[in-house]
Amino acid sequence: MSQALPDLKLLRIFVAVVRHQGFAVAQQELNLSTSAISTYMSQLEGQLGLSLCHRGRGGFSLTSKGELFYHETLRLLGELEGFERYSAALKGELRGTLNLGVLDTTVSDPALPLAEVIGAYSKEHPAVHLHLSVMSPYELQLAVLENRLDLAISACPTRMNGLVYQPLYREQHWLYCSDRHPLFRERRIPDELITQQRMVGRGYWSQSELARHGFKHSAATVESMEAQLILILSGAYIGYLPEHYAQHWVEQGQLRVLLPATFGYQAPFSLILRRGRSRESLIQTFRDLLKAQFTER
Repeated sequence: MSQALPDLKLLRIFVAVVRHQGFAVAQQELNLSTSAISTYMSQLEGQLGLSLCHRGRGGFSLTSKGELFYHETLRLLGELEGFERYSAALKGELRGTLNLGVLDTTVSDPALPLAEVIGAYSKEHPAVHLHLSVMSPYELQLAVLENRLDLAISACPTRMNGLVYQPLYREQHWLYCSDRHPLFRERRIPDELITQQRMVGRGYWSQSELARHGFKHSAATVESMEAQLILILSGAYIGYLPEHYAQHWVEQGQLRVLLPATFGYQAPFSLILRRGRSRESLIQTFRDLLKAQFTER
C-alpha cells in the first residue's frame, strides 16, 4: 500500500535530481552516489505507487505524472519552508535560508550596493543561511516562480506572470569592439557598416529584442557577460557590454565604444519576487535593507 505523504528527504532528493536533469549531475549537491540516489528515487516511486521519471541510455526525463508531481512538490516544499520561517518569527528569531539570485557581472556595478546589503543583512540576522546564485534572466525568473529562489535581481527583456518587479536602477550598455577588430582604429564609421559586422547576441534575447538594439541577426550567442567579453576581445565580433564591466578593458586600450550616439541602451534592473510572498520575514527584511541602501545614495 502506498503512503499518503512521502518522506520529505525523498522529495528534496527528487527536486534536486530534476533540477540537475539527472542523477550524476545531482551527486555534488546531494553528497550522494548515483546508486544511492537511484535507491532513494525507487523508494519514492514505491511510496507513491507510480513512475516519476525515465532514466537510462536515452537520458533523464520526467513522465507526465512525474511532471505534475514535481510542480506540486515545489509548492509543498515552499509552503513548509514558509511555515518554518513563520514559526521562527513567532519566537522573535529570523532563521532559515534566504535563496537569492542575481545576474552576472553585477559585482562591478557601483549602482548596485549588493555587497553592502548582504553584509548588513548577515550582521543583523546571523542565524539566516544565505544561498547566492548567478543565473541568466530567464533562469532567475523561473526559479523565483518555482520558489527555488526567494528573490532575484536582474534586468529582464521579457517578464513572467505571477511575479512582482520592483524597479531599482538602470544599467548603461554600449556597443564595443576590441583592438583586434578592424573597426578599432577607424575614426568615422557609418551606421550601416556597424550593422554589417559579426555581432554577439544573448541567448535570452528574442529576435525583436535583437532588432531593438540595431541588428537583424547575430553571428554568435552567449549566456553570460563573461562569455560575451571573451568573444569581443577575440576581435572576431562586436557586442554589447555593461559600461561598468567593460571599463577596465577600455582603460587598458583593449576595448572601444562604437557610435555611442546611435548604439547604446539602458537595462532596467528590478528586484523580483513571487506574487504573494512580499510579507515573508526573510524577504521583507532583505527588501527593507536594499531599499535603505538605495535611499542613502
